[in-house]
Amino acid sequence: MRLLGMISGTSHDGVDVAVVDFALSDEVLTATVLHGDSTPYPDRLRAELVATMPPYATSIDEVCRLDTRIGQHFANVAATAVEASGPIDAVCSHGQTVYHWVVDDACLGTLQLGQPAWIAERLGVPVVADVRARDIAAGGHGAPLVPLLDSLLLAGLVERGTAAAALNLGGIANMTVVGDGDPLAYDIGPANALIDSVVQERDLDPAGYDTGGRIARSGTVHERLLAQLLADPYYAQAPPKSTGKELFHAGYVAEQLGRLREDVSDVDLVATLTRLTADVVSRDLRRAGVGKVVAAGGGVENPVLMGWIADGLPGVEIGTTQEFGIAPEIKEAFAFALIGWFTLHGLPANVPSATGSSGPRLLGSITPGRGPLTLPGTVPTPRALTVRALTVQAPTVQASEVRAS
Repeated sequence: MRLLGMISGTSHDGVDVAVVDFALSDEVLTATVLHGDSTPYPDRLRAELVATMPPYATSIDEVCRLDTRIGQHFANVAATAVEASGPIDAVCSHGQTVYHWVVDDACLGTLQLGQPAWIAERLGVPVVADVRARDIAAGGHGAPLVPLLDSLLLAGLVERGTAAAALNLGGIANMTVVGDGDPLAYDIGPANALIDSVVQERDLDPAGYDTGGRIARSGTVHERLLAQLLADPYYAQAPPKSTGKELFHAGYVAEQLGRLREDVSDVDLVATLTRLTADVVSRDLRRAGVGKVVAAGGGVENPVLMGWIADGLPGVEIGTTQEFGIAPEIKEAFAFALIGWFTLHGLPANVPSATGSSGPRLLGSITPGRGPLTLPGTVPTPRALTVRALTVQAPTVQASEVRAS
C-alpha cells in the first residue's frame, strides 16, 4: 500500500513529503521510500502564517483563510510528489500546527491547519488528517507521535543490549528512548525555534536560519543569559510533556533579554541560543543513559549544534536516520506515512508511555477520495521494520536495505 506522508513542522518553513510503499509479511513491515522532498511555503503565505502565531494576535477569519491556503499548498505539494513517485493509495497529512494548548502540564487541545479536503479533491484518494486530537481526548499530549517509528527503528539496537534514543531537531527538540520497558518520549525544549526567530527577525542570514552554524561559530556564549534560559520551568517538568511556538518564540527571547538588562550582540545571542539547545538535549540524553543517538531534523545540518551535543555526550555514538535508510530531512514525513498506514489498517498509532494517554488509540479522521471509501482491513501489529531507500543513479534504480527488528 502506497502512502504519502506530509508535514510542516514547528519551523513552519515548508512542507516535507515522503512517498512510501508498505508491505507486511510475517509481522515484518517493509517500507520502500519512493520519493522524498521538501517544498518551501510561498513567501506571502509564510508571512501570513507567521503573523498568526504567538506572540502575535489573529482573527477567526484569518484562520479560515489560512486553513484553505495551507490546504491548497499541501495539495499542490502532494500532486508534485505523485508525479515523481507514481500513483498512491492514500495520504496522511499532519498539516501545520498553529497552536498547542497546554495548561498546568496538561494538554487541552491542539490546532493544525491545512484543510484535507483540498488534498482529497486534488488527488482523488483518502486523506488521514487531524491525527493528534484523539490522543489528547484520551488524556495525552498528542505529541510526540514519531515514537511509533522510533520504536520500530531502534528495536534491533535494544535487542543487542544498547539503550538508544531517536533525537529530532526541528523547531522543537524531542527524543524517544527505547530500552527496557516502554518507550519514553517527550519534547525536550527548543531546537531551532529560538535560533531561527532571531535570525529572521534581525535578518542575519538570507536563508532564514543559521546556515552551517556560521553565526553561532562567530559568536561567544553569554554565560549569564544561558544560565537564565536554563532556569525556565519547562525543563524541570516531568514527562510526558509537550511544547511549541506558543512558548518558545521571538517574544520569549525579547522577554529574556529584557530581564537580563544587558546588551548582547546578535552573534553572541545566536551562539547562546544554540548552546541552550545543546545543553538541554545532551543533559536529558545523559540522564536516559543511552549508548547511541540517532538524529534527524534540520538541526543535524548545523555542525556547531551537533558538535556541542556530542561534547555533552562523551562515549555515546551519534548518527542519523540515514543509516536506517531514511534521510534525516524527511523522517517526520515518513513517520506520518507510517501513521496513515496504521490508521487505515485499524491499528493504534500512539505510544501511551510517550504521550501520556490512557491507552492505545486509532489516530486521525479520514476524508474520502473520489470513489467509495474502502479500507484494507485489520492486520497484525508489525513487530519489525525494514526500510528500502531507492536512489536514482542513471541509468538504473538501486535499492539499499536496512533491517530494524
